[in-house]
Amino acid sequence: MVRILSDADVASVLEIESLLPVVRDAFVKQGRGDVERPDRPHFPVGAGLAGDAPLGTGLVMPAYIHGAAHYATKLVGVHGGNADRGLPTVNAQIALTDAETGRPAAFVAGTRITNARTGCIGGLAAADLAAATPIQLAVIGAGTQARWQARCIAAATDVESIRVYSPSDSKLECAAELESELGIPTTPVELADEAVADATVVVTATTATSPVFSGEALQPGTLVIAVGAYSAEMRELDRETFARSDETFGDVPEEVAEIGDVRATDLDADDFVPLADVFEGSDGRSSDSEIVVVESVGSAVLDAAASEFVFERASEAGTGEEVEL
Repeated sequence: MVRILSDADVASVLEIESLLPVVRDAFVKQGRGDVERPDRPHFPVGAGLAGDAPLGTGLVMPAYIHGAAHYATKLVGVHGGNADRGLPTVNAQIALTDAETGRPAAFVAGTRITNARTGCIGGLAAADLAAATPIQLAVIGAGTQARWQARCIAAATDVESIRVYSPSDSKLECAAELESELGIPTTPVELADEAVADATVVVTATTATSPVFSGEALQPGTLVIAVGAYSAEMRELDRETFARSDETFGDVPEEVAEIGDVRATDLDADDFVPLADVFEGSDGRSSDSEIVVVESVGSAVLDAAASEFVFERASEAGTGEEVEL
């Protein structure tokens, strides 16, 4: 039998506080090489439907963590035009397969899992690399992932205030939602650099193709967490941010080196310390005055860990629908 988990099913068993250590452990195992993580192809989709230009990007993300009962294959669609349709920019589904027999075990709505595990990257990075607490958080972007970053950072640390910037009016709704949900004073601002000024942690969660704030606006000691860019065409950080940074970390350094943020600099993969080393305790911030940058492109290993966590919880609770294929 195969368990089908809808987004509502996933929401009923997914808790940020419980997921954070699952994501941390997955990072550690990835850093130790105790995973299988093939290259993830990404390709333009939708050309020919409404003209010659593609409408989005498709990704296939498989992974297996040694010793896990299942391996995961995530199918992702990233469609920037969905904002105008009232739909999420990122949509995903995850297939879990029995690692011993190869039999299908579950099909899981993957968008919430993707958002949550990505949010946990920011939460864990802030917990280990922020110079001090309470945190003054700046969120650049006002979409779904920006909100998950704020939620997870608030779950993992002590956040005193939040400022939200987006070029659209979405920042107003985002700020109101976060303040209501988290109980943290949250202010929408008109300029990105206004959000960044005096922030101790800056998160960028956009689909931008050019820098979203000026590195000159960063104060000493700021932690910058960039989670939006995943391709050579996408870019959130400017050269000045990297020029001023004292430490640079990447969740997957060899893939981080290929995104637009880094390709616009003289840095390469060797300039990024694996984020797993921070969670192992072998690397991290050296002083409270350092500017630290964390680049994240995401890893299917985190999807494998998070989706198995959700599947196990749902199975224990009898959540979802079982079908025979």
